[in-house]
Amino acid sequence: MSMTGIDAELLRNAMSSIADEMYIALMKSSYSTNIKERRDHSTALFDARGRVVVQGESMPLHLASMLGLVEVVLEKFGCDALKPGDMFLSNDPYVGRGSHLPDVAMAAPVFRDGELVMFVCNIAHHADIGGMAPGSMAGGMTEIYQEGLRIPPIRLFDAGRLQQGVMDLILLNVRVPEERLGDYNAQIAANQLGVRRCEALIDRWGKERIAEGCDEIVAAVARRFRAAIAELKDGAYEFEDIVDDDGLSRRNIRIRLRITVRGEEIEFDFDGTDPQVEGNNNVTMAGLQAACLYSLKVLLDPECPQNHGLLDPVTIRAPAGSVVNASFPAASAARAQTGQRIVDVIFGALAPACPDRIIAAGNGANTSAAFFGKAPDGRYYVYLETLGGGAGGRAYKDGTDGVQVHMTNTSNLPIEALETEYPLMVERYELVPDTGGAGRFRGGLSIRRDYRALGHATTFSGQGERFVNPPWGLFGGQPGGTGRFAVIGDDGTETRLANKPSALRVGPDAVISVVTPGAGGYGPPSDRDPLAVADDARSGKFSEGYLVQHYGSDYSSS
Repeated sequence: MSMTGIDAELLRNAMSSIADEMYIALMKSSYSTNIKERRDHSTALFDARGRVVVQGESMPLHLASMLGLVEVVLEKFGCDALKPGDMFLSNDPYVGRGSHLPDVAMAAPVFRDGELVMFVCNIAHHADIGGMAPGSMAGGMTEIYQEGLRIPPIRLFDAGRLQQGVMDLILLNVRVPEERLGDYNAQIAANQLGVRRCEALIDRWGKERIAEGCDEIVAAVARRFRAAIAELKDGAYEFEDIVDDDGLSRRNIRIRLRITVRGEEIEFDFDGTDPQVEGNNNVTMAGLQAACLYSLKVLLDPECPQNHGLLDPVTIRAPAGSVVNASFPAASAARAQTGQRIVDVIFGALAPACPDRIIAAGNGANTSAAFFGKAPDGRYYVYLETLGGGAGGRAYKDGTDGVQVHMTNTSNLPIEALETEYPLMVERYELVPDTGGAGRFRGGLSIRRDYRALGHATTFSGQGERFVNPPWGLFGGQPGGTGRFAVIGDDGTETRLANKPSALRVGPDAVISVVTPGAGGYGPPSDRDPLAVADDARSGKFSEGYLVQHYGSDYSSS
């Protein structure tokens, strides 16, 4: 019996439910707040050919990293060498085709009657993977060897038996190994759950119909995505934007893009983008691919399932050795900063083609804060979080305040969860006034969070972007506010830090202040509804001076 469209959709939903259950299982059984609270992890199911068929609720940036692991496992080991109960892991952007070292991917094959039918896979961002700085994300790292432990695609389980030596090697090279082990075990459990669920799915559908259904699911997404691209007007669209710095000597790193639309196909050409940098803002092809596919999906067909079919009508060209297609041994720990800017460049280029769907530049960053120390009770800890900021204004509504945008898609950690588990106190957590760009629809506001180490000194590292070059507005909208890191002493003295500080020791007599970027506005401020301006005044989110400057002195606050 041939696979009908209804059958394929039923199978896709069944597979999606497995991926989502794996996602929840990983979240609920992990140890670190970065996974169990901030949800910095993803899951996916692949067919026997190594194609992504469904991806669970997740981070867009993780798609290509999981794709790379399954591809390399098939190339390196081959189908004949795989066995039931095997599980592989990797994190390396080069030999494992991941995106950066803290993202560790695990893949497990699923068999029936000795034949490979599919793979389950997950990826999780570990709060530390070793290297020269706690949290493995600090600025100042100049090659991948400094960023942490490189794990090539390797068997962690062989026919159901844990390779303890592999796990011992990993845990010896990371900080706070007990927490790391808890997260690895959560990843293992999620994959084992996925294998069991897929085996039950094969019992119901049969391996031949599973293979046929996977073909149809991928082909259907390719057809749907081609149709979405065809709605764009043929032509060439160009844009460029700037990354603030690489944490070392490079400033104003340029990303240049030319998008060409021809019927049902689209080409991204990053020729003219600056060479890879000494610092760790570099993106490998996996990250570039994820950014391009994410941007197209949300602009053209947000409800389209995410799988290998998205690649079918898309061509991506980028100079080897550039900041968006880095070559070994370039450092890439902060690749999300440049990944966010790639999204901004794509949005900027396509704004004339789909002005009703595009949004102004959001916070365009993955503002990261990592803390390491020895608590007063003698326990060591590593705490890593990323913070949201403003989301851009759009053609029909204001941007959202204080959220993660685009490639990260994680949550801002609740203060209660942070203070319960770590010897840190958040003394200030608020939206920052006047940081949303003015416009017919304003940009979203940024976040401020001030941290104090309790009874000890902590080591702080950070990654900031849009600290110099503000998030731009669209069609007359104004730019949003920039971010900053600072140390504020109890005597009131404030010291502005570099955009990407590394291993700064701060005692309990000062706070570390993190301000994220805001977002740009959409449309001329003169077109803003006076009632919306009055609401801005009543909300306290904007000062009187700001409102007068951008909307005139005759606005009403009543």
